[in-house]
Amino acid sequence: MRLFFCVLALLTATAAQAASLDKIEPANWWVGMKRPTVELMVYGKDIAKAKVTLAPHAGVSLVKAEALESPDYLFVTLAIAPKTKAGELDLAFEVAGQHFDRHYPLLARAPGSAMRQGFSQKDVIYLITPDRFANGDPGNDDVKGYGDKANRRLPGGRHGGDLKGVMDHLDYLEKLGVTQLWLNPVVENAMASYSYHGYSATDFYRVDPRFGANADYRALSQAAKARGMGLIIDVVLNHIGSNHPWVKDLPSQDWLNGTRFHPTNHRRETLHDPHVAASDRAQFNDGWFVPSMPDLNQRNPHLATYLIQNSIWWVEYAGLSGIRIDTWSYSDQAFLAQWSAALMNEYPHLNMVGEEWSTNAAITSYWQRGNHPKDGYVSNLPSLMDFPLQEALIKGLTEPETWNSGISMLYQALANDFLYSAPNNLVVFADNHDMARVMTQLQGDRALWQMAMTFILTTRGIPQIFYGTELAMDPKSSDHGVLRADFPGGWPGDKVNAFTGTGLDGGQRQALGFMQKLLNWRKTAPAISGRLVHYVPQDGVYSYFRLSPAQQVMVVMNKNDKAQTLDLGRFAELKGHQLGHEVLSGNTYSLTGTLTVPAKTAWVLELK
Repeated sequence: MRLFFCVLALLTATAAQAASLDKIEPANWWVGMKRPTVELMVYGKDIAKAKVTLAPHAGVSLVKAEALESPDYLFVTLAIAPKTKAGELDLAFEVAGQHFDRHYPLLARAPGSAMRQGFSQKDVIYLITPDRFANGDPGNDDVKGYGDKANRRLPGGRHGGDLKGVMDHLDYLEKLGVTQLWLNPVVENAMASYSYHGYSATDFYRVDPRFGANADYRALSQAAKARGMGLIIDVVLNHIGSNHPWVKDLPSQDWLNGTRFHPTNHRRETLHDPHVAASDRAQFNDGWFVPSMPDLNQRNPHLATYLIQNSIWWVEYAGLSGIRIDTWSYSDQAFLAQWSAALMNEYPHLNMVGEEWSTNAAITSYWQRGNHPKDGYVSNLPSLMDFPLQEALIKGLTEPETWNSGISMLYQALANDFLYSAPNNLVVFADNHDMARVMTQLQGDRALWQMAMTFILTTRGIPQIFYGTELAMDPKSSDHGVLRADFPGGWPGDKVNAFTGTGLDGGQRQALGFMQKLLNWRKTAPAISGRLVHYVPQDGVYSYFRLSPAQQVMVVMNKNDKAQTLDLGRFAELKGHQLGHEVLSGNTYSLTGTLTVPAKTAWVLELK
């Protein structure tokens, strides 16, 4: 009996010490990519000690297998020649007498994948917080093994919206007139609470099962494409969620910027300030947002490669039309140049927009591709979110009219376009998921809301609207959980259903009809991709033109509480035009002599 227990103890100890191979990321790659190598992150107990072999496969070679400080990660680099054929690679891992064989798929790319067209001025981006848009599959509201259970009564909780909910309402979005869908991150956020927003990743390669599966995300992209809409992914390069497996088992000690919370100072200026204290700059880049979001150190070359490959993988896997990058400048500056160069090299016509939340155009413009700043930094990022113009819009419509305030703020903001290499490629918006809704910012003034949306949809740049803005949603709060309110009609039993029109009040119907008309007009208006010419505002009235060979449009914004009469002799662009067809009302106006514009009104006039 004693011998039996000794043998049992020995077997138990051996089993406890056994190596394993649990995961390989990315789970597949493609032939025909411009990137000549792929680095596999192999994870499993003591896998770092493994000897790796690759069975012969024409065009593919094993470059190296590299271990870092953790015994549980191994980084395997494969070189893939340009004319390699699709197929399965046979990889073998041997560690301590154990053998693990894995078939690694090398897939063929979809036709034209490398030349995919990104979003442009012709598009309108519709921003969706998936958890709050529509619950297409109540069966995935709560998933075994995941905390943060669904609770619609909790503003910061999960409400049950998912990918199927978006898929189910593509008819509505197509009729609305939007052409690109940007979803807040849908990758796994296995956090104990406040996980619905998606910005605390715990698995970069897996859609959170409460939203659906990877295949659902790809199916959404394909279904949207069939309706003339693209899908933009929201990626986070700067941080992860504190429940990410890396936190408990770091591949290397420098994988994170510190292992304990130390806050960022959020001072973007430190990257550009010629007088900056080095410690302030380091705190901006290496500090954490909150204790639950550990900050990634992209200076580690293996982490940099992992993040680059992950972004390429999602674009290729899901057939995406663009990328939105969260907290752009918080990541390492050299890495950002490397990451953006790799993506643009793989997809020359892809568009990518970075979130640099600064209202200083000098800081925002620094990051745009082709800007050639004094320090010699080379960025490859095509687009930025135009936060300076968003601030100017709200101030311009809410502050008193003086020679240097009020609606002239819009003119001044656009006059700063000389700072940008490509101002027409900036993404313009009135609100987003991180700020009070535009109706709230405009104190519930529907006339000003209509002026704001007219401006966003007719000025230079690529418009983005936040879900529910088409209904003039006004939760009267800047609390994130409240402003990201459930879209009416997205849940069974909702008394108001914007998808069908049931229960909408008069104001909501008017707002939706206005947005549908302007958005669908925009689809057929070549002028919105044309040149912008604007005039210095006078007496609270701002006038500008969008000009293309095929169409000329004049926009007039009268912010005043009373009608204003314009002397049309001021506008050289009206030469040869006698009439203006107002897009929204359908009325036609004479463009000779003067034009009287009603109070708090924006007109969009097609010149005849």
